[in-house]
Amino acid sequence: MHFRRLNLPLSIAVGLLTTSGIAADPTIPSRIDPSIYDSFAQAETGGTPPVMADVPQEDAYQMRALPPQEAAEEVEEGPNRWLETEFLKSRGISTYGWLDVGIGGNNWGSTFNGPITFNDRNWQGQMNQLYLVNEKVLDTEDGGWDWGGRVDLLYGTDSIYTTARGLDAYLFPQFAASGVSAWQSSKDYGLALPQLYGELARDNVAVKFGHFYTIIGYEVVPAIGNFFYTHAYTMQYGEPFTHTGVLGTWTPNDQLVVYGGVTNGWDNWSDPLTGPGTLSNPGYPGSNSNAAFLGGITFKNSDATQSLTFATSSGNEVGGYNASSYAVGNRTVLSTVYSNQLSEKLTYVFQNDNGWQFNGLANGTGFQTNGQTNDLAQWYGVNQYMFWNFSETLVGGARLEWFRDNNGTRVLAPLRNAAQAGNSNYTGGYQGNFWEMSWGLNYKPNRNWMIRPELRYDWFSPDVAGSNLPFGSGIGAASGANGGQSGQFYGGCDLIFQF
Repeated sequence: MHFRRLNLPLSIAVGLLTTSGIAADPTIPSRIDPSIYDSFAQAETGGTPPVMADVPQEDAYQMRALPPQEAAEEVEEGPNRWLETEFLKSRGISTYGWLDVGIGGNNWGSTFNGPITFNDRNWQGQMNQLYLVNEKVLDTEDGGWDWGGRVDLLYGTDSIYTTARGLDAYLFPQFAASGVSAWQSSKDYGLALPQLYGELARDNVAVKFGHFYTIIGYEVVPAIGNFFYTHAYTMQYGEPFTHTGVLGTWTPNDQLVVYGGVTNGWDNWSDPLTGPGTLSNPGYPGSNSNAAFLGGITFKNSDATQSLTFATSSGNEVGGYNASSYAVGNRTVLSTVYSNQLSEKLTYVFQNDNGWQFNGLANGTGFQTNGQTNDLAQWYGVNQYMFWNFSETLVGGARLEWFRDNNGTRVLAPLRNAAQAGNSNYTGGYQGNFWEMSWGLNYKPNRNWMIRPELRYDWFSPDVAGSNLPFGSGIGAASGANGGQSGQFYGGCDLIFQF
Protein backbone atom coordinates (compact mmCIF):
# COMPACT_ATOMS: atom_id res chain seq x y z
CA MET A 1 0.00 0.00 0.00
CA HIS A 2 1.59 3.10 -1.10
CA PHE A 3 0.53 6.60 -1.07
CA ARG A 4 0.82 8.13 -4.31
CA ARG A 5 2.47 11.40 -3.78
CA LEU A 6 3.89 11.02 -0.44
CA ASN A 7 4.99 7.64 -1.42
CA LEU A 8 3.58 6.59 1.84
CA PRO A 9 3.22 2.95 2.33
CA LEU A 10 -0.38 3.03 3.06
CA SER A 11 -2.03 0.91 0.79
CA ILE A 12 -2.24 6.62 -3.13
CA ALA A 13 -6.69 23.32 -15.73
CA VAL A 14 -5.12 25.39 -16.48
CA GLY A 15 -4.96 23.57 -19.54
CA LEU A 16 -8.55 23.49 -18.84
CA LEU A 17 -8.98 25.95 -21.42
CA THR A 18 -6.67 24.31 -23.82
CA THR A 19 -7.61 21.87 -26.42
CA SER A 20 -5.95 18.79 -25.28
CA GLY A 21 -7.12 17.94 -21.83
CA ILE A 22 -4.94 14.98 -22.04
CA ALA A 23 -2.26 13.98 -19.76
CA ALA A 24 0.22 13.49 -22.43
CA ASP A 25 -0.29 16.34 -24.78
CA PRO A 26 1.29 19.49 -23.52
CA THR A 27 1.65 21.55 -26.57
CA ILE A 28 -1.73 22.33 -28.00
CA PRO A 29 -2.75 25.94 -27.58
CA SER A 30 -6.17 26.84 -26.34
CA ARG A 31 -8.73 28.05 -28.82
CA ILE A 32 -10.85 29.67 -26.13
CA ASP A 33 -9.33 33.10 -25.80
CA PRO A 34 -6.26 31.91 -23.93
CA SER A 35 -5.22 35.38 -22.88
CA ILE A 36 -6.38 34.73 -19.35
CA TYR A 37 -3.81 32.02 -19.05
CA ASP A 38 -1.05 33.93 -20.71
CA SER A 39 1.21 33.37 -17.78
CA PHE A 40 0.51 29.73 -17.14
CA ALA A 41 3.11 27.21 -18.01
CA GLN A 42 1.71 23.88 -17.35
CA ALA A 43 1.16 22.08 -20.35
CA GLU A 44 1.94 18.64 -20.52
CA THR A 45 -0.16 17.85 -17.74
CA GLY A 46 -2.24 14.95 -17.74
CA GLY A 47 -4.76 17.34 -18.79
CA THR A 48 -5.24 20.03 -21.18
CA PRO A 49 -2.17 22.04 -20.93
CA PRO A 50 -2.64 25.65 -20.57
CA VAL A 51 -1.12 27.24 -23.48
CA MET A 52 -1.70 30.85 -22.83
CA ALA A 53 -1.52 33.53 -25.34
CA ASP A 54 1.30 35.38 -23.85
CA VAL A 55 3.48 32.52 -22.81
CA PRO A 56 5.88 30.87 -25.17
CA GLN A 57 4.46 27.48 -25.96
CA GLU A 58 7.62 25.88 -24.81
CA ASP A 59 7.07 27.24 -21.31
CA ALA A 60 3.64 25.70 -21.23
CA TYR A 61 4.77 22.48 -22.72
CA GLN A 62 7.59 21.79 -20.37
CA MET A 63 5.72 21.88 -17.13
CA ARG A 64 5.06 18.22 -17.67
CA ALA A 65 8.25 17.94 -19.57
CA LEU A 66 7.08 16.22 -22.70
CA PRO A 67 8.99 16.77 -25.92
CA PRO A 68 8.01 20.00 -27.64
CA GLN A 69 8.10 19.04 -31.29
CA GLU A 70 4.73 20.65 -31.84
CA ALA A 71 5.47 23.67 -29.69
CA ALA A 72 3.58 26.67 -30.94
CA GLU A 73 5.40 29.75 -32.03
CA GLU A 74 6.31 32.25 -29.37
CA VAL A 75 3.89 35.05 -28.83
CA GLU A 76 5.01 38.58 -28.32
CA GLU A 77 4.03 38.99 -24.70
CA GLY A 78 4.40 36.79 -21.63
CA PRO A 79 4.95 37.22 -17.90
CA ASN A 80 7.79 39.51 -16.98
CA ARG A 81 10.73 37.19 -16.30
CA TRP A 82 13.16 39.04 -14.06
CA LEU A 83 15.57 36.12 -13.70
CA GLU A 84 16.30 35.86 -17.40
CA THR A 85 19.47 37.31 -18.89
CA GLU A 86 20.37 38.03 -22.48
CA PHE A 87 23.42 35.78 -22.13
CA LEU A 88 21.28 32.75 -21.28
CA LYS A 89 18.40 33.62 -23.61
CA SER A 90 20.77 33.88 -26.58
CA ARG A 91 21.76 30.29 -25.86
CA GLY A 92 18.18 29.07 -25.61
CA ILE A 93 18.19 28.79 -21.80
CA SER A 94 15.22 30.08 -19.77
CA THR A 95 15.20 30.81 -16.04
CA TYR A 96 11.92 31.62 -14.32
CA GLY A 97 9.66 30.69 -11.43
CA TRP A 98 6.63 31.53 -9.34
CA LEU A 99 5.41 31.99 -5.79
CA ASP A 100 2.14 30.39 -4.68
CA VAL A 101 0.68 31.34 -1.28
CA GLY A 102 -2.79 30.63 0.05
CA ILE A 103 -5.11 29.77 2.91
CA GLY A 104 -8.11 27.49 3.34
CA GLY A 105 -10.21 25.94 6.05
CA ASN A 106 -12.95 23.45 6.86
CA ASN A 107 -16.29 23.84 8.62
CA TRP A 108 -15.36 21.49 11.51
CA GLY A 109 -12.38 23.44 12.78
CA SER A 110 -10.17 20.37 12.43
CA THR A 111 -6.43 21.08 12.35
CA PHE A 112 -6.19 19.41 8.94
CA ASN A 113 -8.59 19.64 6.01
CA GLY A 114 -9.27 15.91 5.96
CA PRO A 115 -7.73 13.96 3.07
CA ILE A 116 -7.07 17.19 1.13
CA THR A 117 -3.32 17.21 0.76
CA PHE A 118 -1.54 20.17 -0.83
CA ASN A 119 -3.39 22.93 1.06
CA ASP A 120 -4.12 20.75 4.07
CA ARG A 121 -3.74 23.06 7.09
CA ASN A 122 -6.95 24.58 8.44
CA TRP A 123 -6.89 28.40 8.23
CA GLN A 124 -3.12 28.40 8.38
CA GLY A 125 -1.43 30.46 5.72
CA GLN A 126 0.82 28.32 3.54
CA MET A 127 3.58 29.13 1.09
CA ASN A 128 2.74 26.17 -1.08
CA GLN A 129 5.37 26.70 -3.72
CA LEU A 130 8.45 28.80 -4.26
CA TYR A 131 9.31 27.22 -7.61
CA LEU A 132 12.39 27.75 -9.77
CA VAL A 133 12.98 26.41 -13.29
CA ASN A 134 16.09 26.40 -15.44
CA GLU A 135 15.64 24.80 -18.86
CA LYS A 136 16.73 24.54 -22.44
CA VAL A 137 13.81 23.59 -24.64
CA LEU A 138 14.31 21.42 -27.69
CA ASP A 139 14.14 23.04 -31.10
CA THR A 140 14.01 20.70 -34.09
CA GLU A 141 12.17 22.89 -36.57
CA ASP A 142 15.06 22.65 -38.99
CA GLY A 143 14.87 18.86 -38.90
CA GLY A 144 18.29 18.45 -37.35
CA TRP A 145 19.57 17.35 -33.96
CA ASP A 146 19.11 19.34 -30.79
CA TRP A 147 19.57 18.88 -27.07
CA GLY A 148 17.74 20.22 -24.05
CA GLY A 149 17.19 19.70 -20.36
CA ARG A 150 15.50 21.00 -17.28
CA VAL A 151 16.01 21.38 -13.52
CA ASP A 152 13.11 22.19 -11.15
CA LEU A 153 13.35 23.13 -7.48
CA LEU A 154 10.28 23.35 -5.25
CA TYR A 155 10.41 24.79 -1.73
CA GLY A 156 7.28 25.04 0.38
CA THR A 157 4.51 23.02 1.98
CA ASP A 158 3.82 21.14 -1.29
CA SER A 159 7.33 19.67 -1.43
CA ILE A 160 6.54 16.48 0.50
CA TYR A 161 3.99 15.41 -2.12
CA THR A 162 6.42 15.22 -5.00
CA THR A 163 9.49 13.52 -3.52
CA ALA A 164 11.20 10.41 -4.88
CA ARG A 165 12.55 7.62 -2.69
CA GLY A 166 16.33 7.58 -2.71
CA LEU A 167 16.63 11.22 -3.84
CA ASP A 168 14.73 13.80 -1.79
CA ALA A 169 12.89 11.15 0.26
CA TYR A 170 14.04 8.25 2.42
CA LEU A 171 13.67 4.57 1.60
CA PHE A 172 11.87 2.15 3.91
CA PRO A 173 14.88 1.35 6.15
CA GLN A 174 14.96 4.88 7.55
CA PHE A 175 11.29 5.21 8.47
CA ALA A 176 8.20 3.06 8.67
CA ALA A 177 6.61 5.17 5.95
CA SER A 178 8.35 5.15 2.61
CA GLY A 179 8.76 8.49 0.90
CA VAL A 180 9.33 10.58 4.01
CA SER A 181 10.95 13.80 2.84
CA ALA A 182 14.71 13.92 3.41
CA TRP A 183 15.14 17.66 2.80
CA GLN A 184 12.71 19.09 5.37
CA SER A 185 13.46 22.41 7.08
CA SER A 186 10.45 21.96 9.40
CA LYS A 187 7.37 19.78 9.69
CA ASP A 188 5.53 21.73 6.99
CA TYR A 189 8.32 23.11 4.81
CA GLY A 190 10.98 21.45 2.75
CA LEU A 191 12.77 21.22 -0.59
CA ALA A 192 12.11 18.84 -3.48
CA LEU A 193 13.82 18.25 -6.83
CA PRO A 194 10.89 17.03 -8.96
CA GLN A 195 12.68 17.28 -12.31
CA LEU A 196 16.29 16.78 -13.38
CA TYR A 197 16.61 15.54 -16.94
CA GLY A 198 18.27 15.92 -20.31
CA GLU A 199 16.77 15.50 -23.79
CA LEU A 200 17.99 14.62 -27.28
CA ALA A 201 15.88 15.04 -30.39
CA ARG A 202 15.97 14.80 -34.13
CA ASP A 203 13.13 15.77 -36.39
CA ASN A 204 9.92 14.34 -34.85
CA VAL A 205 11.53 11.98 -32.31
CA ALA A 206 12.80 12.98 -28.85
CA VAL A 207 14.18 11.08 -25.87
CA LYS A 208 14.13 12.33 -22.29
CA PHE A 209 16.41 10.75 -19.68
CA GLY A 210 16.56 11.50 -15.98
CA HIS A 211 13.93 12.46 -13.41
CA PHE A 212 10.67 13.97 -14.65
CA TYR A 213 6.95 14.48 -13.99
CA THR A 214 4.51 11.79 -15.02
CA ILE A 215 2.46 11.94 -18.21
CA ILE A 216 -0.47 10.25 -16.42
CA GLY A 217 -3.58 12.12 -15.39
CA TYR A 218 -4.93 15.63 -15.84
CA GLU A 219 -3.81 17.68 -12.83
CA VAL A 220 -0.17 18.43 -12.05
CA VAL A 221 2.12 19.51 -9.20
CA PRO A 222 3.13 22.99 -10.51
CA ALA A 223 0.56 25.50 -9.28
CA ILE A 224 0.50 27.37 -12.58
CA GLY A 225 -0.59 24.18 -14.32
CA ASN A 226 -3.96 23.81 -12.57
CA PHE A 227 -7.22 25.69 -12.43
CA PHE A 228 -8.08 24.80 -8.82
CA TYR A 229 -6.11 25.40 -5.64
CA THR A 230 -7.10 21.98 -4.28
CA HIS A 231 -6.57 18.70 -6.11
CA ALA A 232 -8.75 15.75 -7.07
CA TYR A 233 -8.46 12.49 -5.11
CA THR A 234 -7.45 10.79 -8.34
CA MET A 235 -4.37 12.98 -8.66
CA GLN A 236 -3.52 12.93 -4.94
CA TYR A 237 -3.91 9.20 -4.27
CA GLY A 238 -4.33 7.31 -7.52
CA GLU A 239 -1.44 8.30 -9.82
CA PRO A 240 2.36 8.62 -9.74
CA PHE A 241 3.90 12.07 -9.44
CA THR A 242 7.36 11.52 -10.90
CA HIS A 243 9.43 8.89 -12.70
CA THR A 244 13.15 8.28 -13.15
CA GLY A 245 14.23 6.66 -16.39
CA VAL A 246 13.93 7.16 -20.14
CA LEU A 247 10.88 8.38 -22.09
CA GLY A 248 10.68 8.67 -25.86
CA THR A 249 8.17 10.71 -27.88
CA TRP A 250 7.26 10.32 -31.54
CA THR A 251 5.06 12.87 -33.32
CA PRO A 252 4.37 11.52 -36.82
CA ASN A 253 1.81 14.24 -37.61
CA ASP A 254 -0.22 17.05 -36.06
CA GLN A 255 -2.95 14.69 -34.85
CA LEU A 256 -0.91 11.95 -33.17
CA VAL A 257 1.69 11.74 -30.40
CA VAL A 258 3.11 8.44 -29.09
CA TYR A 259 5.03 8.04 -25.81
CA GLY A 260 7.00 5.07 -24.54
CA GLY A 261 9.81 4.37 -22.10
CA VAL A 262 11.16 2.51 -19.09
CA THR A 263 11.29 4.00 -15.60
CA ASN A 264 11.88 3.06 -11.95
CA GLY A 265 8.14 3.08 -11.34
CA TRP A 266 6.19 5.43 -9.08
CA ASP A 267 8.10 8.19 -7.34
CA ASN A 268 11.33 6.19 -7.16
CA TRP A 269 14.86 7.42 -7.77
CA SER A 270 16.70 4.31 -6.57
CA ASP A 271 16.08 0.92 -8.13
CA PRO A 272 15.92 -1.57 -5.24
CA LEU A 273 12.48 -2.57 -3.97
CA THR A 274 12.86 -2.48 -0.21
CA GLY A 275 10.42 -2.57 2.67
CA PRO A 276 10.31 -3.08 6.42
CA GLY A 277 11.52 -6.48 7.56
CA THR A 278 11.86 -9.30 5.06
CA LEU A 279 10.33 -9.94 1.65
CA SER A 280 7.41 -12.36 2.05
CA ASN A 281 7.21 -13.40 -1.62
CA PRO A 282 10.79 -13.64 -2.99
CA GLY A 283 9.62 -15.93 -5.78
CA TYR A 284 7.45 -13.23 -7.36
CA PRO A 285 8.65 -12.44 -10.92
CA GLY A 286 10.96 -9.44 -10.83
CA SER A 287 10.67 -9.08 -7.06
CA ASN A 288 14.07 -7.35 -6.90
CA SER A 289 13.38 -4.77 -9.64
CA ASN A 290 10.92 -1.90 -10.00
CA ALA A 291 11.48 -1.46 -13.75
CA ALA A 292 8.20 -0.26 -15.25
CA PHE A 293 6.73 0.63 -18.63
CA LEU A 294 5.50 4.20 -19.09
CA GLY A 295 3.68 5.07 -22.26
CA GLY A 296 0.66 6.52 -23.96
CA ILE A 297 -0.88 7.93 -27.09
CA THR A 298 -2.67 11.19 -27.86
CA PHE A 299 -5.14 11.82 -30.67
CA LYS A 300 -6.29 15.29 -31.71
CA ASN A 301 -8.74 16.46 -34.32
CA SER A 302 -7.62 18.71 -37.16
CA ASP A 303 -8.49 22.00 -35.51
CA ALA A 304 -7.19 20.88 -32.09
CA THR A 305 -10.52 21.52 -30.36
CA GLN A 306 -10.74 17.92 -29.15
CA SER A 307 -8.10 15.67 -27.66
CA LEU A 308 -8.04 12.12 -26.31
CA THR A 309 -5.13 10.57 -24.43
CA PHE A 310 -4.54 7.09 -23.05
CA ALA A 311 -1.57 6.68 -20.70
CA THR A 312 -0.32 3.86 -18.50
CA SER A 313 2.40 2.85 -16.07
CA SER A 314 2.99 -0.79 -15.12
CA GLY A 315 5.70 -2.40 -13.02
CA ASN A 316 6.51 -3.92 -9.63
CA GLU A 317 6.17 -1.88 -6.43
CA VAL A 318 6.10 -2.60 -2.71
CA GLY A 319 2.52 -3.53 -1.89
CA GLY A 320 1.21 -4.80 1.43
CA TYR A 321 3.50 -4.73 4.45
CA ASN A 322 3.55 -4.74 8.21
CA ALA A 323 6.23 -4.23 10.83
CA SER A 324 8.08 -7.46 10.04
CA SER A 325 7.56 -8.17 6.33
CA TYR A 326 6.48 -6.75 3.01
CA ALA A 327 5.25 -8.06 -0.34
CA VAL A 328 6.03 -7.05 -3.91
CA GLY A 329 3.48 -7.04 -6.73
CA ASN A 330 2.65 -5.45 -10.04
CA ARG A 331 1.11 -1.98 -9.88
CA THR A 332 -0.67 -0.72 -12.98
CA VAL A 333 -2.66 2.42 -13.67
CA LEU A 334 -4.59 3.22 -16.85
CA SER A 335 -5.66 6.83 -17.41
CA THR A 336 -7.96 8.33 -20.03
CA VAL A 337 -8.37 12.09 -20.50
CA TYR A 338 -10.72 13.68 -23.04
CA SER A 339 -11.04 17.42 -23.67
CA ASN A 340 -13.55 19.20 -25.88
CA GLN A 341 -13.79 22.90 -26.58
CA LEU A 342 -17.54 23.04 -26.96
CA SER A 343 -17.66 26.72 -27.86
CA GLU A 344 -15.61 29.89 -27.77
CA LYS A 345 -16.49 30.15 -24.08
CA LEU A 346 -17.02 26.60 -22.82
CA THR A 347 -14.59 23.68 -22.39
CA TYR A 348 -15.34 20.21 -21.02
CA VAL A 349 -12.78 17.70 -19.66
CA PHE A 350 -13.36 14.07 -18.69
CA GLN A 351 -10.90 11.80 -16.89
CA ASN A 352 -11.11 8.15 -15.87
CA ASP A 353 -8.37 6.30 -13.94
CA ASN A 354 -8.19 2.60 -13.07
CA GLY A 355 -5.42 1.27 -10.83
CA TRP A 356 -4.54 -1.97 -9.10
CA GLN A 357 -1.73 -3.45 -7.00
CA PHE A 358 -1.15 -7.19 -6.76
CA ASN A 359 -0.14 -8.30 -3.25
CA GLY A 360 -1.39 -4.95 -2.10
CA LEU A 361 -3.05 -5.83 1.21
CA ALA A 362 -1.27 -6.66 4.45
CA ASN A 363 -2.62 -7.75 7.79
CA GLY A 364 -1.37 -5.74 10.78
CA THR A 365 -0.63 -2.42 9.07
CA GLY A 366 -3.37 -0.66 10.98
CA PHE A 367 -4.78 0.66 7.72
CA GLN A 368 -6.84 -2.31 6.55
CA THR A 369 -10.37 -3.16 7.52
CA ASN A 370 -10.80 -6.54 5.89
CA GLY A 371 -7.86 -8.44 7.39
CA GLN A 372 -6.68 -9.77 4.04
CA THR A 373 -3.01 -10.43 3.41
CA ASN A 374 -1.12 -10.12 0.13
CA ASP A 375 -4.19 -9.69 -2.04
CA LEU A 376 -5.33 -7.43 -4.86
CA ALA A 377 -5.93 -3.75 -4.07
CA GLN A 378 -7.89 -1.58 -6.51
CA TRP A 379 -8.82 2.07 -6.98
CA TYR A 380 -10.65 3.91 -9.74
CA GLY A 381 -12.63 7.05 -10.38
CA VAL A 382 -14.10 9.62 -12.75
CA ASN A 383 -13.41 13.37 -12.87
CA GLN A 384 -15.38 15.91 -14.88
CA TYR A 385 -14.51 19.59 -15.40
CA MET A 386 -16.37 22.49 -17.00
CA PHE A 387 -14.70 25.85 -17.67
CA TRP A 388 -16.37 29.06 -18.79
CA ASN A 389 -14.41 32.02 -20.12
CA PHE A 390 -16.20 35.12 -18.79
CA SER A 391 -13.68 37.63 -20.09
CA GLU A 392 -10.03 38.15 -20.88
CA THR A 393 -9.26 38.26 -17.17
CA LEU A 394 -11.82 35.94 -15.56
CA VAL A 395 -12.58 32.23 -15.96
CA GLY A 396 -14.97 30.10 -13.90
CA GLY A 397 -14.72 26.36 -13.35
CA ALA A 398 -16.41 23.40 -11.70
CA ARG A 399 -15.13 19.91 -10.90
CA LEU A 400 -17.21 16.86 -9.96
CA GLU A 401 -15.32 13.73 -8.88
CA TRP A 402 -16.05 10.21 -7.73
CA PHE A 403 -13.09 8.20 -6.43
CA ARG A 404 -13.31 4.68 -5.04
CA ASP A 405 -10.71 3.25 -2.67
CA ASN A 406 -11.88 -0.32 -3.11
CA ASN A 407 -9.75 -1.84 -0.33
CA GLY A 408 -8.89 1.07 1.93
CA THR A 409 -5.29 1.15 0.73
CA ARG A 410 -4.95 4.59 -0.89
CA VAL A 411 -6.47 7.44 1.10
CA LEU A 412 -5.00 8.68 4.37
CA ALA A 413 -5.73 11.70 6.57
CA PRO A 414 -3.86 13.79 7.38
CA LEU A 415 -1.24 12.73 4.89
CA ARG A 416 1.33 15.26 6.08
CA ASN A 417 1.45 13.73 9.57
CA ALA A 418 1.81 10.26 8.15
CA ALA A 419 4.94 11.48 6.37
CA GLN A 420 6.63 12.47 9.59
CA ALA A 421 8.62 9.95 11.57
CA GLY A 422 7.03 8.97 14.89
CA ASN A 423 3.63 10.54 14.24
CA SER A 424 0.62 8.38 15.01
CA ASN A 425 -2.17 10.96 14.88
CA TYR A 426 -3.46 10.00 11.48
CA THR A 427 -5.93 7.41 10.26
CA GLY A 428 -6.39 5.49 7.08
CA GLY A 429 -8.09 2.52 5.55
CA TYR A 430 -11.03 4.43 4.12
CA GLN A 431 -12.65 1.64 2.16
CA GLY A 432 -15.50 3.15 0.18
CA ASN A 433 -16.48 6.00 -2.14
CA PHE A 434 -15.22 9.58 -2.05
CA TRP A 435 -17.14 12.38 -3.76
CA GLU A 436 -16.17 16.01 -4.14
CA MET A 437 -17.63 19.03 -5.91
CA SER A 438 -15.50 22.16 -6.38
CA TRP A 439 -16.33 25.61 -7.73
CA GLY A 440 -13.70 28.21 -8.48
CA LEU A 441 -12.57 31.32 -10.31
CA ASN A 442 -9.29 32.30 -11.91
CA TYR A 443 -8.81 36.06 -11.99
CA LYS A 444 -5.78 37.42 -13.79
CA PRO A 445 -5.45 41.18 -13.32
CA ASN A 446 -2.16 41.31 -15.25
CA ARG A 447 0.48 39.10 -16.83
CA ASN A 448 2.22 38.08 -13.61
CA TRP A 449 -0.56 37.67 -11.04
CA MET A 450 -3.34 35.10 -10.65
CA ILE A 451 -5.97 34.81 -7.89
CA ARG A 452 -7.83 31.49 -7.40
CA PRO A 453 -10.75 31.50 -4.90
CA GLU A 454 -12.48 28.12 -4.40
CA LEU A 455 -15.35 26.43 -2.58
CA ARG A 456 -15.48 22.65 -2.18
CA TYR A 457 -17.72 20.02 -0.60
CA ASP A 458 -16.47 16.47 0.11
CA TRP A 459 -18.33 13.44 1.33
CA PHE A 460 -17.44 9.80 1.99
CA SER A 461 -19.59 6.65 1.91
CA PRO A 462 -17.89 3.75 3.77
CA ASP A 463 -18.45 0.16 2.70
CA VAL A 464 -18.69 -0.98 6.31
CA ALA A 465 -20.79 0.79 8.92
CA GLY A 466 -18.74 2.05 11.83
CA SER A 467 -15.54 2.40 9.76
CA ASN A 468 -13.16 5.35 10.14
CA LEU A 469 -14.52 8.62 8.76
CA PRO A 470 -12.05 11.11 7.24
CA PHE A 471 -13.57 14.47 8.21
CA GLY A 472 -14.11 16.31 11.46
CA SER A 473 -11.97 16.51 14.56
CA GLY A 474 -11.48 14.19 17.48
CA ILE A 475 -14.69 12.25 17.01
CA GLY A 476 -14.21 8.53 16.58
CA ALA A 477 -10.57 8.70 15.48
CA ALA A 478 -8.22 6.77 17.73
CA SER A 479 -5.59 9.47 17.36
CA GLY A 480 -7.94 12.35 18.03
CA ALA A 481 -6.67 14.10 14.91
CA ASN A 482 -9.43 13.55 12.37
CA GLY A 483 -12.56 11.53 12.03
CA GLY A 484 -16.17 11.18 12.99
CA GLN A 485 -17.74 13.01 10.05
CA SER A 486 -18.58 11.79 6.57
CA GLY A 487 -18.65 15.22 4.91
CA GLN A 488 -16.77 18.51 4.90
CA PHE A 489 -17.24 22.00 3.50
CA TYR A 490 -14.04 23.79 2.51
CA GLY A 491 -13.25 27.30 1.36
CA GLY A 492 -9.90 28.70 0.29
CA CYS A 493 -7.97 31.03 -1.98
CA ASP A 494 -4.42 31.35 -3.23
CA LEU A 495 -2.33 33.93 -5.02
CA ILE A 496 0.23 33.11 -7.72
CA PHE A 497 2.99 35.50 -8.74
CA GLN A 498 5.22 34.58 -11.67
CA PHE A 499 8.72 35.98 -12.01
